[in-house]
Amino acid sequence: MPRRCTVCTNPERADLDLALSDPSRAISQIAAKYRVSEDALSRHKANHLIPEMREKLTEDPDLRDVDVLAEMKGLYARMKGHLERVEETDNWQAIKAFHSEARTDLELLARLIGQLDERPQVNVLISPTVQTAIIAALEPYPEARLAVAGALEGLENGAA
Repeated sequence: MPRRCTVCTNPERADLDLALSDPSRAISQIAAKYRVSEDALSRHKANHLIPEMREKLTEDPDLRDVDVLAEMKGLYARMKGHLERVEETDNWQAIKAFHSEARTDLELLARLIGQLDERPQVNVLISPTVQTAIIAALEPYPEARLAVAGALEGLENGAA
């Protein structure tokens, strides 16, 4: 039988949910303050808080008909227009601020339309430890070991 979520059953759940909803608060800080494990908070946020918030938002009559993608496109276009106008001035502080906002909007838009791949990338060429582990694991298979070592060396030297 699965265990119940310790955050859902915590008497301070409302405060925990509010803290987890604040992007400026680190989970480690919340965990320390409320004496709850970071793992429990992360699981709760992913499995309970975010779906619950999503459900509440979809039930909100003011938000039900909002086309998020269209709104984001419009916001990005406006921010880009502001950036273009401010670039005609010598106000570098404003240029930097509008550039930052436009970049943030573009990143969110790319996420929304699936053009930003945020999956973790592993590059075994960067990690000699991983290369060593692979070669060591292939020790019982000398031919495979030589082939993999050669392939890794070829990748390091720019051969595809």
